[in-house]
Amino acid sequence: MKLRLFPQEPAGLNLLSQLARQIVLASATMAEILGAPATEHHRLVEDMHNHEAKSAELHFALLTHMRTSFVNPLPREDMYALSQSLNEAIEKLDAAAELVALYNLDRLPKRAADQLEIISRQAELTADAMRRLNNLDDLEDYWIEVLRLAKRAERTHRVWVADMLKDMKSAQYARNRDIANQLVDVTKDMRRIATQVGSIIVKES
Repeated sequence: MKLRLFPQEPAGLNLLSQLARQIVLASATMAEILGAPATEHHRLVEDMHNHEAKSAELHFALLTHMRTSFVNPLPREDMYALSQSLNEAIEKLDAAAELVALYNLDRLPKRAADQLEIISRQAELTADAMRRLNNLDDLEDYWIEVLRLAKRAERTHRVWVADMLKDMKSAQYARNRDIANQLVDVTKDMRRIATQVGSIIVKES
């Protein structure tokens, strides 16, 4: 680790941690949506919209903080990239939730729950990592594990699409494929966050 010669303001890391926490909460809401009847979807989607709105608020708060703070704990470009990817991940979760309601899907295939399990685990690991960004030596395992989960998510997506092509008619396939694409894109954003952390580790070592 490089020696830090100046004190850093912790507010930026706190904001990143809060952003990551919103993904954990959003994943839990998505799990509720998958297990709820269609009559409950619109209420739960409103909860998801609230998570997305809070994420956007935190993202813009971080941008303001970086413009006005003298010394940040990490380079501004790294903090911005982390914040952007965190915010984009929750936007895609929000989109997936809204599509479930718009398409009036009462039940999704088991692969959706499998994919959400991966997202939830990535979110938990990322929330923990964002709290520990001031001690990068401890984060290599996080980086590796999220990349492993992302590869698993890609395989799950491929199998899910193949199953849908085999079992569904074209309109049903199109609706479910939209949701599958949103969920796998969330895992890609989480991978992007872990890769950014890996880049920071390499630069700061």
